[in-house]
Amino acid sequence: MYDNRRFYIDGAWVAPATASDCPVINPATGEPIGTISLGSAADVDRAVTAARRAFADYSTSTIPERMALIDRVIAAYQRRQDDIAHAISDEMGAPLAFARRSQAALGLGHLKTIREVLETFPFTEDREGLRLIRE
Repeated sequence: MYDNRRFYIDGAWVAPATASDCPVINPATGEPIGTISLGSAADVDRAVTAARRAFADYSTSTIPERMALIDRVIAAYQRRQDDIAHAISDEMGAPLAFARRSQAALGLGHLKTIREVLETFPFTEDREGLRLIRE
């Protein structure tokens, strides 16, 4: 059984503001497979505050910096893809082969699409004497 009672907020694993445990049940077996914490309004506020701070830096990043970031996310996802498939299988009660082939693979596909768009999207476009820059 796993124990995921902390939240990843502002670059660190933190305890919830208020303890509120919730068992995770595999619907195929009816057996408990882990415990998670339910977030409170205070946890949401803490996460939103951290996200706003992070956005200030991210919003000024360049396309190459964003591509490098998504490359790191893709690499991390690929390293953990089998773990992700197992978690999906356990939490949904889906056969592991299905979780690997569809849900876990789909997540990686979305990340790769983001990377492709960053690489190919026309962020700068010249039109009739003006330059349009999309950020």
